[in-house]
Amino acid sequence: MKVPYFSQFESRERVLDLISGKMNAEDDPLWQLSGAADPQEYARWSSHICGMACLKMLLAHEQGRVIPTLALMRPCREYGGYVVEEDGSIKGLIYRPFVTYINEQFGLLAEVKEQTPIEEIYDLLDQGYVYIASVHPAIRTPEVTPPKLGGHLVYVFGKNSERRELIFHNPSGHTAATQENVHLGLDDFSRFYAKRGVLIALSDRK
Repeated sequence: MKVPYFSQFESRERVLDLISGKMNAEDDPLWQLSGAADPQEYARWSSHICGMACLKMLLAHEQGRVIPTLALMRPCREYGGYVVEEDGSIKGLIYRPFVTYINEQFGLLAEVKEQTPIEEIYDLLDQGYVYIASVHPAIRTPEVTPPKLGGHLVYVFGKNSERRELIFHNPSGHTAATQENVHLGLDDFSRFYAKRGVLIALSDRK
């Protein structure tokens, strides 16, 4: 079954304009699909909800439920998965509250992985697991060397055993090829991977 794709930005064909600042998020014509109350709320959160886009893809694939990203974010924030600081900055996704949230609200069994080589995750992907992995957002251009590791989340759901590649959806990919069903070898993925994320058991593993 094909894994549905959703961007963290509603106009997936305008991602490059949105992340570069060429287009203001308030001007995204599809902002209402996010579940935001207004364009300002969408603009404030759209660059922070890669984790909610990953969850949206998982729920659509596993449970047939398509829930807007900000409708997922609000209760996640109540669980402590996001924290808005006094200066207005947003901290998150915070993994452990997120794990509690998806278990209690969606019946998903998950665990936080830290200091975990991607090879360990690779071995689990055909055993009923998916992985929300922390990577640098420059993974959309894998030919570059990232300045650091982590800072963004992608939804890893499959592998190509012949080529030892991971298959994932990237919520901030800027072209169709960098958004969905991205294939990347373990060595290249590791250059962006922060060795942490959230491992989730699919329904047939419960």
